[in-house]
Amino acid sequence: MLEFIKGQINEVTPAYVVVEIMNTGYFVNISLNTYSQISENKDCTLFIHEIVREDAYVLYGFADKKEREIFRNLLSVSGVGANTACMMLSSLSPGELQNAIVNGEVNTLKTIKGIGAKSAQRIIVDLKDKLEKEGYEEQIVRSKDNTIKEEALSALVTLGFPRKNVEQVLETLTHKEPGLNVEDLVKKALKKL
Repeated sequence: MLEFIKGQINEVTPAYVVVEIMNTGYFVNISLNTYSQISENKDCTLFIHEIVREDAYVLYGFADKKEREIFRNLLSVSGVGANTACMMLSSLSPGELQNAIVNGEVNTLKTIKGIGAKSAQRIIVDLKDKLEKEGYEEQIVRSKDNTIKEEALSALVTLGFPRKNVEQVLETLTHKEPGLNVEDLVKKALKKL
């Protein structure tokens, strides 16, 4: 079973990436969130979820383990397949999706293509407790670094970057490196935007 793949980006679109490793190209389905994090890079590391069927061997890749974990949690819900889970992670950032589920925001989930009221309620019922436990530490880190993140967000939006993209990049950076100051956070974000 593959845990991750690391290699050179041969082709990248908002829906998939082809990663070249030792003269072999791996076709990996990705979310829009992952696309925004890797699209400017020459190399990437993707955390993999494999689906093996009689007629296909499909890889889904994620820029970080947290997004992959949410994807796997979504797959555990009856009626939610890999494509739907990937669509959900393309419509909302992993943090936004987790908050919507934990807070029982049916209307937020219904805005995602392919998710109706019944599906949204089932997702909330099945995953609320599980994601609530997983998100507790992240909430503590987020509240401590909130001012730094807000200042970095303000600076990058003023420079003309789209707010949603900036929020996703800052969320990832503060999760991976919680102790960054505003200057370092902005510099690292600029490299990813």
